[in-house]
Amino acid sequence: MLPREDLLKGIENREAAARVIDQADQAIKTWEVVCTDFLSPPELAEVHQIFGRLTDVQLLPWGGYPQAERQRVAIARTDLPLDVSQVAIAALDINGNFLFDTASHRDFLGSLLGTGIVREKVGDIIVLGERGAQAIVVPELVEFLSMSLVQVRSVPVKTRRVELSELKIREPKKKELTTVEASLRLDAIASAGFAMSRGKMVDLISGGDVRVNWKDITQPSHSLKTGDLVAIRGKGRLDVGEIAITKKDRYRVQLTRYL
Repeated sequence: MLPREDLLKGIENREAAARVIDQADQAIKTWEVVCTDFLSPPELAEVHQIFGRLTDVQLLPWGGYPQAERQRVAIARTDLPLDVSQVAIAALDINGNFLFDTASHRDFLGSLLGTGIVREKVGDIIVLGERGAQAIVVPELVEFLSMSLVQVRSVPVKTRRVELSELKIREPKKKELTTVEASLRLDAIASAGFAMSRGKMVDLISGGDVRVNWKDITQPSHSLKTGDLVAIRGKGRLDVGEIAITKKDRYRVQLTRYL
């Protein structure tokens, strides 16, 4: 048995993490590959934090495409082979004419959940504008959703399974930049990376709109390091790259902003 309570110390998403620990116990006992439901980015970050301390189990996350935010995780003993084909996921095409009644990500998610399924069974949703959307789900719900999801907003839709290769993924736009700052404070680096005033950034951080490595950070003075990810709701995310010290003892920071 894994030391459940020790592993859960300091974990915010305790319920999701506890389920994954239980599934890892099952994988160890049965010598089988066990697959979680879809996890959100904060849940995934904490699961990786927990299992980074363990040597007898391995994890393989997969959400259907490389940039997927919500992912299922295959869990197995470290001595078993593991690849993405063992992460069971399926893609749905939700087709309709949304030219005169535009639907958002929230609308498609609301309609999916309105059929009676729970959020953990749904991965990413890719909105395709006037022709509908594509959704990633657990395979066992494909037939049910094909029959049950018949309308989004006022628009009739046809829902059918498609291959993962048919997903219409847009490569994220990114911008590389360098900033030189007196410190590695979150408000300083993020205001440079997101091209906004320091005061505005402080307001966003204090208001709970900013996450670092998918954890809510409300202190503008929080110090960043290479490898950190800064996300602001509705404004994209920022990867902190190489950090160097200049001759004037300031910090030169490489940043990548995803729009």
